[in-house]
Amino acid sequence: MEITLNGQRRDVPDALTVAGLLGILELKPEHVAVEVNRGLVTRSRHEGTPIAPGDEVEVVTLVGGGSPAALESQTPPLTIGGHSVRSRLFVGTGKYSTLELMRECLEASGAEVVTVAVRRERLFDREGRNLLDFLDPKRFTILPNTAGCFNAEESLRTARLGRELLRGLDNPGADWVKLEVLADPRTLLPDPVATLEATKVLVAEGFHVLCYTSDDPIMARRLKEAGAASVMPAGSPIGSGQGVLNPNNIRIILEDLKDGDPDYPVIIDAGVGTASDVALAMELGCDGVLLNTGIAGATDPLRMARAMRLAIEAGRLAAGAGRIPKKLYATASSPTQGLIGRA
Repeated sequence: MEITLNGQRRDVPDALTVAGLLGILELKPEHVAVEVNRGLVTRSRHEGTPIAPGDEVEVVTLVGGGSPAALESQTPPLTIGGHSVRSRLFVGTGKYSTLELMRECLEASGAEVVTVAVRRERLFDREGRNLLDFLDPKRFTILPNTAGCFNAEESLRTARLGRELLRGLDNPGADWVKLEVLADPRTLLPDPVATLEATKVLVAEGFHVLCYTSDDPIMARRLKEAGAASVMPAGSPIGSGQGVLNPNNIRIILEDLKDGDPDYPVIIDAGVGTASDVALAMELGCDGVLLNTGIAGATDPLRMARAMRLAIEAGRLAAGAGRIPKKLYATASSPTQGLIGRA
């Protein structure tokens, strides 16, 4: 019989179940999530769910989109929804030249939480290797994201598939999602209306939603009111490397969302290009930074991963220390009394 598998027509044997299809594809059930005709098929139903001629089947997995030791300074843990982490650097897994380099950079970054994209089944690279062989789900908390979704419906389907996948891996990230609903492919800016709509639905379904948004303080406020576990304003457009372009808006967001709720997590997401961008975000008072391209796209990704780790710590320490005020004129740091040759 003929079915549509991940958007392509394919002939498969008659009297086939979802479990049988995964067997034909030589896929481990715990490494994938499955939809049949846009309906999620949970792992417990694989054996009993038949596939009929003409069915549309989607098979998705996690794709690249630290050690969990605490930072050298005894930074208090960051709590987001039901999760508590020490490292305030969240890193992506995409754009690396090799899976080996990705693994080394995750280690060097010190991150505990890594983001992954949920995509149609593409588990193996050209050498037949599996992303999950280089990303230990028992070591990292995996944060599935809805990157590439351009409407609320797509983001909801992707979030639900990600939850099913991580439940199969017994990973604590199964109950949260980094929500992205994009407005257009050129700017990759968020669609505010669709983002708010999707946030409300996912919160009602029990997700802890970490919500990518613009640096608009009003929208940030609306998303928190809708139940987002964390609001994640962009420093600048995704992958642009421009850093935090509008620190004043970030300050307003921090004031608004933390008013009466000082522990509410605000995390900079997108546009970070180098360690000084990370340090600035933390000095502004943000609770963390999520980045991918800033490390993966660097000339020396491994060195940059280490730099980002140190920048998170330095920026947070500086924020707590309190910088000196900026002045127009110089103020001597050495005492003026007792200068030689002066009375």
